[in-house]
Amino acid sequence: MKQEILRKIHDRSLVAGVVGLGYVGLPLAVEKAKAGFKTIGFDLQKQKVDSVNVGENYIGDVVDSDLKQLVAEGRLLATTDFSFIKDVDFVAICVPTPLDAHQQPDISYVRSSAEAIAQYLHKGMMVVLESTTYPGTTEELIKPILERSGLKCGEDFYLGFSPERVDPGNLIYKTKNTPKVVGAIGEDARECISAVYEAVLNGEVFRASSPAVAEMTKILENTYRNINIGLVNELAMLCHKMGINLWEVIDAASTKPFGFKAFYPGPGLGGHCIPLDPYYLSWKAREYGFHTSMIESSMMINDRMPEYCVGRAEGIINRRFRKALHGAKVILSGIAYKQDIDDCRESPAIRVYEHLIKEGAEVTCYDPYVKSFKSKGGVVEVRQSITAQEIEAADIVMVTTAHTKVDYELIAGHAKVVFDTKNVMKGIADRHNIEVL
Repeated sequence: MKQEILRKIHDRSLVAGVVGLGYVGLPLAVEKAKAGFKTIGFDLQKQKVDSVNVGENYIGDVVDSDLKQLVAEGRLLATTDFSFIKDVDFVAICVPTPLDAHQQPDISYVRSSAEAIAQYLHKGMMVVLESTTYPGTTEELIKPILERSGLKCGEDFYLGFSPERVDPGNLIYKTKNTPKVVGAIGEDARECISAVYEAVLNGEVFRASSPAVAEMTKILENTYRNINIGLVNELAMLCHKMGINLWEVIDAASTKPFGFKAFYPGPGLGGHCIPLDPYYLSWKAREYGFHTSMIESSMMINDRMPEYCVGRAEGIINRRFRKALHGAKVILSGIAYKQDIDDCRESPAIRVYEHLIKEGAEVTCYDPYVKSFKSKGGVVEVRQSITAQEIEAADIVMVTTAHTKVDYELIAGHAKVVFDTKNVMKGIADRHNIEVL
């Protein structure tokens, strides 16, 4: 089986599949097709499937012309019909792994994807989970589901885990050149699955000894960032009390050429990984009677930041204008979870908005990339431009995302006061009306 798979990889007769055509799955499907493999994308959302099949791109990290050409040449197609799994030799599962209402892992998308694949699993097939999840998912959840087909893992099909490392908006590292980690059940599986990624990507492929090592790798990467961001967020609160500019402290510390890596405070954590992954690890750790105290402390600090920032804004307008937050006019500049993208998943700006509304503020949301977002109160429309008159009418402008397309000179020149939670206005000389986190 191994030799036949390696032959198909070499002569590009292998058919690749991707389940989930979102921020991870579509770029991966495009790269597989560009590498010469016929690729089928699977998704339950008909709108995404229809868009792909007419070459209409909806993901920022995908080049429009690449998608259109691959579809036109018949190298990439999409479907909602999972029976086509029977035609693929390699399938990557790239579905969401959110948290439920109780902050516990929701692996229902992963489970349903595995069940759909199991119906059409065949000999000589490779299945790889890319969705971020707790260590043990591949072997404890996916493997038993797939083996219900009557096929045996390691003998009839190969199974592995390779964590996605997508960073939306990153101008340097994309799917193509980001190093990959592959862990699989058995040496033959690891060799074959790694060979597929090596044929598709330019980045190095690190071969981990097991799926659990690969699963823990992704958790470590994002928990590392969660903890360090929690540290600087806590220091931001302390430095405010002490009258010290933490941003300058970080700049000073960054001059050390070893032993220090800069992390920056902000209104909270957003995105599909950093705010979620530590919860997966903490949840799994309880199975072993282990309490992840440092991780949970950082999570508590970061979760508190949206409310803290609203409290700071309230203090600013009260101190400067003797005015309450209730009834105050607030402009939120930036709704996306990071700069220069339109992705609002887990964005702390949305939680800032919800806290402001709860306190009775009148909030106008402004973001050049985002048109609307879902809040507890329903869908909120977002302004994609803002005028000097509207800025002057606001009691405070809160910068919650550091977009580069925003005219911060305009904001600083017309705002009564600005609370800059991202220090994006650091280059503006006249700072009489600017306060930073």
